[in-house]
Amino acid sequence: MDFFHFPHHHSSQSVAHFALFRDVKNSQALRKRIIAAATIEGADGDQEREAVNFAFIDARLITGRLHLQTAISQAILADSQGAIRTKSVHSEILWALNPTNNITEALRRYGVSDTTTDLIVVRVGEANLDSAKIQELMEEVVLGKMVPFSELKNITDWSPIKKYHKLIGEVAVQESKGNISRERAIVDNIVISTVAVKTVMA
Repeated sequence: MDFFHFPHHHSSQSVAHFALFRDVKNSQALRKRIIAAATIEGADGDQEREAVNFAFIDARLITGRLHLQTAISQAILADSQGAIRTKSVHSEILWALNPTNNITEALRRYGVSDTTTDLIVVRVGEANLDSAKIQELMEEVVLGKMVPFSELKNITDWSPIKKYHKLIGEVAVQESKGNISRERAIVDNIVISTVAVKTVMA
């Protein structure tokens, strides 16, 4: 597990712990649990919402650390300004990742689905959060193998990323002239820039 620190946001929620899980076995049950948690009332509901109080992100659609970091940063900034468009800072991360402003689409595309096997889990909170406890909570809710984040390079699926960002046929991408590394670097830059300016353009 790793973390990003965002002291420049001057927010009480200035740290994001994140981890990459592979071979996730309970994605369908996890998706149903997240949906159900929103409707349970009373103390049981509070407890269940706390148990799934994370951003669950389809790892295939993340190009790298900076892509993830930028989305988290934008979500924390929006939350600190009282300007989030979704129900929580965690769902706001998914909204920030999606190139359109459609919240339902963002959750469907970037959140956990019934077939998700590679998952990034993020917990935004205060700087004094116990990292060991956060990891324990992640491992309680996700049935998968936590692996080094560097493995993301073997997971990223560039085809849907280009499709969602309408980069198929894009001139800049075509100019890579079949150089896969060059093409991916171009797409990565475009995707990160899209996330960075989304709150300004929305």
